[in-house]
Amino acid sequence: MSSGIDARLDRIGTDGNYVIVPMDHGITLGPVTGLKRIESTIDAVTRGGADAVLTQKGIAPRVHDNKNGRGYIVHLNGSTTIGPDQADKRVTGTVEEAVRAGADAVSFHINVGSDHEPDQIADLGELTAEADRLGMPVFAMAYARGPGVDSKDPEALGHAVRLAEEVGADIVKTGYSGDAESFERVVEATRLPVVIAGGSKGTDRETLEMVRGVMDAGGSGVSMGRSVFQHDDPEGIARAITDVVHDDASADEALRDSGLAVEA
Repeated sequence: MSSGIDARLDRIGTDGNYVIVPMDHGITLGPVTGLKRIESTIDAVTRGGADAVLTQKGIAPRVHDNKNGRGYIVHLNGSTTIGPDQADKRVTGTVEEAVRAGADAVSFHINVGSDHEPDQIADLGELTAEADRLGMPVFAMAYARGPGVDSKDPEALGHAVRLAEEVGADIVKTGYSGDAESFERVVEATRLPVVIAGGSKGTDRETLEMVRGVMDAGGSGVSMGRSVFQHDDPEGIARAITDVVHDDASADEALRDSGLAVEA
């Protein structure tokens, strides 16, 4: 790993752990709640302690003045919910473009087990080669998704995160298997830092208990989008998640310390 990659990884995390808030959903879902005025959302989640935010390259001018000195990741593929196949993620930019946009890292989504897996593996391989030449970290979003694939199966998730390492990523995001014991097997499948996606939106306690499970399993944090940017209090939920990831808080401690209501 180059010194440039190491330095940039430090900009998107804290002591090897990560709280990342992806907000690239505008390309997938359109200007949904939390993204219409994305500047204020970016300001809120970074004030709450998020280490980095993530968008497509065209949103970069709306990011830098509002991220409070935190890290910035540019996402380089995408699809839409109104297109023919949401799993068919197509390349939307290059590492060089991300550098020009002021990125500290680039990210790329791959659906392991889908009909589009072969093309996405090839695209990710080209991306990691370009990123390595430029000293840019690659954040792979490697999901177990496809016909007959159980998206919570720890073996399938382990295969997905190992694929990301094999193709040259520096940090990997995947789904959560449902509990710390099974997720430990996912973490053990790779040497890369493993962070989880937010999944379907639950209560604040459910979200924080999931984060606690990831950390107990030896994971390295979260990359949570809608659970954070569509929250009634994005700053508060970001602060609570940060407490669990960076300060080893329990779900209840994080709820209290962040000012969120402690649910019965």
